[in-house]
Amino acid sequence: MKNANGLISTTSSNTAQSQSTGLKTYFKTHEGRYKLHYDKTYPSTLLHYAHGKTVSQVTLAHLKDKPVPSTPTGQSSTFSATSGVRSAAVRLWGGSNGGRSLSFVGGNGTSKNLGGNSRIGSIGASSSSNATSNSNFDGKGTYLIFNVGDAIFISDLNSQDKDPVKSIHFSNSNPMCHAFDQDSKDGHDLIIGLNTGDVYSVSLRQQLQDVGKKLVGAQHFNKDGSVNNSHCTCIAWVPGGDGAFVVGHADGNLYVYEKNRDGAGDSSFTVVKDQTQFSVSHARYSKSNPIARWHICQGSIDSISFSTDGTYIATVGRDGYLRVFDYLKEQLICGGKSYYGALLCCAWSMDGKYILTGGEDDLVQVWSMEDRKVVAWGEGHNSWVSGVAFDSYWSSPNSNDNEETVRYRFGSVGQDTQLLLWDLEMDEIVVPLRRPSGGSPTYSAGSQSSQWDSVVPLGTLQPAPSMLDVLKISPLVTHRVHTEPLSGLIFTQESVLTACREGHIKIWIRPAAAESQSSNAETLLSTSLKEKPSILSKGLASIVAGP
Repeated sequence: MKNANGLISTTSSNTAQSQSTGLKTYFKTHEGRYKLHYDKTYPSTLLHYAHGKTVSQVTLAHLKDKPVPSTPTGQSSTFSATSGVRSAAVRLWGGSNGGRSLSFVGGNGTSKNLGGNSRIGSIGASSSSNATSNSNFDGKGTYLIFNVGDAIFISDLNSQDKDPVKSIHFSNSNPMCHAFDQDSKDGHDLIIGLNTGDVYSVSLRQQLQDVGKKLVGAQHFNKDGSVNNSHCTCIAWVPGGDGAFVVGHADGNLYVYEKNRDGAGDSSFTVVKDQTQFSVSHARYSKSNPIARWHICQGSIDSISFSTDGTYIATVGRDGYLRVFDYLKEQLICGGKSYYGALLCCAWSMDGKYILTGGEDDLVQVWSMEDRKVVAWGEGHNSWVSGVAFDSYWSSPNSNDNEETVRYRFGSVGQDTQLLLWDLEMDEIVVPLRRPSGGSPTYSAGSQSSQWDSVVPLGTLQPAPSMLDVLKISPLVTHRVHTEPLSGLIFTQESVLTACREGHIKIWIRPAAAESQSSNAETLLSTSLKEKPSILSKGLASIVAGP
């Protein structure tokens, strides 16, 4: 928000609001403080009764510069070495969601670096975007897409305005899930799944340019639930799939679509003979869309996640099993059972070696693709774990190129309203070789499949292992971040985003980013002393002050 002098004060309103609810506006790690920078939510005019019908999910979308058919002008869209000063200038004198080089984690947990060698721009910049100026939308920026009730809302990540810049409303249906494809080669880069089973693909840029509150230029799939009328529960683009995407449903089926095919084509599949077994059925006609149906499990598919290279897809569901498939071979690789109840979320590490899961047993589990087993479990949540993600932008403060130890940072959020951060050093993992009859297990350091007496056969779904056989880890940070149960988290290069079921999103700025912003603002002000003395005297406190 802006203070009486017209300058941006990044923390005062958030601090007052958090204090009134007993929430702290920061949390500490070894590398420093993560500070609450600002938050996002739906318009205050939205009726509250609509909230309970759906759980809000968040997708981070980066729109690149709009393709220009003419010859290049030589103007670079990335930041130079002085980008920090210029971003501070934007925060001081106002600006729009322009050409920032941003890194983000997508809806299926895949991290991508989106711009050259430049560093991410300040996420504290003000935006001039609004409904009346959408027709002049410049075609670039970073946006938060989230669902509440019967609407999709789009907020400018680089603006401190709480309210979204765009809302899209659906008649007699509720959006349940969505995903953005930043590598899309044509206009349609956003997919949305509804509680009726219907699926839409649209251009995010086109939605932002339009001033209305309905989808424009949409492609409609599974119209009126013609193929499957159960809820869409999760949706994801296939990495490198050239427009292919998958949709998980509440009846345990997953469908493969191609966005460039007609969504109205006739699609019929063979009857599932055994509801307890994995099976794949391909459409009978070449023009059908969806092109394939995977029957995964009995009950709902709660979450899906692709490995970064698109080789594997992980699913978790109401039956409590993680399943990992080779996507192209359509083959079950491995999987296993939770300790109790359903699994609700899953995410891959950037190197494709590990998978996180969380669910109704209140635990976070780390799965090894090499061993096809659980290699660590974390206890710290007091209720169901609803979101997990690896932090691919984090590096140990004490790390150097000569260290052989591999350390991972990951996060989890739960219905206990808490964010937990975890560190895991891979040399801590010990693999049980055998459990002698009546005795304790013997262990071997490292993580090699050959160390097991019997390697788990391909395609085996395992029961939950004894907790005595698996490394137990404790959270590095436990922080209550919202007053409502949480639904997800996203790591970016400069921040951590947390979202609650009710549609409120908080942006927590990383320690290094906070220091950089303060330093940039001070540099800008000192160099502008002669030109802007009045601004210096009036605005220094509001720009550089922290919570």
